[in-house]
Amino acid sequence: MAMAEAVKVNNSEEREAKAAPSRVSEAAAGAAERVTAYPRRMRQFLHDVRVELRQVTWPSSTDVRATTAVVIVTVFFFGAFLALVDTGVSRIVDQILQMFRR
Repeated sequence: MAMAEAVKVNNSEEREAKAAPSRVSEAAAGAAERVTAYPRRMRQFLHDVRVELRQVTWPSSTDVRATTAVVIVTVFFFGAFLALVDTGVSRIVDQILQMFRR
């Protein structure tokens, strides 16, 4: 019975050895396919980007100026507000610390 198992092991090893070159060639073919498919996929991607950009509703220059002005005013307002709050809180903390130093 051990002899039959040894023959089976040898036969399976021979099959694996014969199949190994085909796996390598399949891997090489797959790599070559990926490399050659890259330009095609890139062209398709750029085409899709162009199609989507044509569907975008772009704002007018007046709308862009108006929203930019709103953003700038809002940033300055909140900057000044936070500066005042920071100054007030730091003065309060300084007064509390001075009370404990005495």
